[in-house]
Amino acid sequence: MKLKLEMNRTALLKKLLPGFIPLFIFIAADEIWGTKTGLFVAIGVGMLEMLWIAIKEKRFEKFVLFDTLLLVVLGAFSILLHNDIFFKLKPGLVELILIAVLGVSAFSKLNIIGLMGKRYMKDVEFNDAQMAQMQKSLKYLFYIFSVHTVMVFYSAFYMSNEAWAFISGGLFYIIFGVYFLFEMYRQRRTNKKLSKEEWVPLVDEQGKVIGQAPRSRVHNGSKLLHPVVHLHLLNKNGAILMQKRPMQKFIQPGKWDTAVGGHISAGETLEQALRKEAQEEIGLSDFSATLQQVYKWESEVEAELVYLFTTHDFKNVGIQSDEVDELRFWTRKQLEHNLQKDIFTPNFEHEFHILKDRNII
Repeated sequence: MKLKLEMNRTALLKKLLPGFIPLFIFIAADEIWGTKTGLFVAIGVGMLEMLWIAIKEKRFEKFVLFDTLLLVVLGAFSILLHNDIFFKLKPGLVELILIAVLGVSAFSKLNIIGLMGKRYMKDVEFNDAQMAQMQKSLKYLFYIFSVHTVMVFYSAFYMSNEAWAFISGGLFYIIFGVYFLFEMYRQRRTNKKLSKEEWVPLVDEQGKVIGQAPRSRVHNGSKLLHPVVHLHLLNKNGAILMQKRPMQKFIQPGKWDTAVGGHISAGETLEQALRKEAQEEIGLSDFSATLQQVYKWESEVEAELVYLFTTHDFKNVGIQSDEVDELRFWTRKQLEHNLQKDIFTPNFEHEFHILKDRNII
């Protein structure tokens, strides 16, 4: 199953918005028939909405119930005291609760909206990267709702009923419409960019493929585990051929590293990836290799499942691409003398000890 890295935030919000329907119905009915009639119409709509959800989706919608009950309480105060300020404050009070939920979800480890999303959208799986992206979007919503809530309270006390009705209802839809359009545009641009990228498989620690992701997403700190191949070339004296990484490399620029290393592309076998990388980086095509170890390597920007190979074949090797600055053999003595001096990549130093412990060098 292909892992969806761009989650459908629009679908999630559509699941949450029905809870506001009684409020919007009241605002419209109040303008047409007055406060009392508007209250009864809104309560009736809320009850019908809960009944519809219970029949169609086989669940009890607590958010709609909460919105309807809050409407009843504030409506009762407004009618008994003959003051419509309670009704006018109701949208702001509801939004304050929503802001609190958004704030906790966006700025803490307790993502309430994410948990609600898992409940309402059981067919959609959220991984850590998706949850992080969700929290980023929730921060935007937190700021948007905060500004709108201030406007609702201000209009309730200092503006006309018409202005308050527009700010509480119509403006709310406009803001959400603009936000949805922005999200659609941003997601479309992101998807277009990702479609041009190399995709790599995502695996568990046993190497089982569980999804796939664009290469940029596995190098952004998401720690999505993906497989890579490393090939060490050894001569008859036990020296190891190494490549120097170009300075323009994003990870470990200018350091000496394994002679051959690269990602396994989506749909590619281990052997295909190994031969492709060997040919592309150092021109090695005719060789046999031995798998020495499979291990998980984690750095600040990525998590890799490394398939470590060795070979004694190195005929006609040479630099084949701009991904390699220099090639040279290093003896065991030279390697040991330069360890932990920021000359080699940490990954290579780890593999050096593996090869040493196995008496391969």
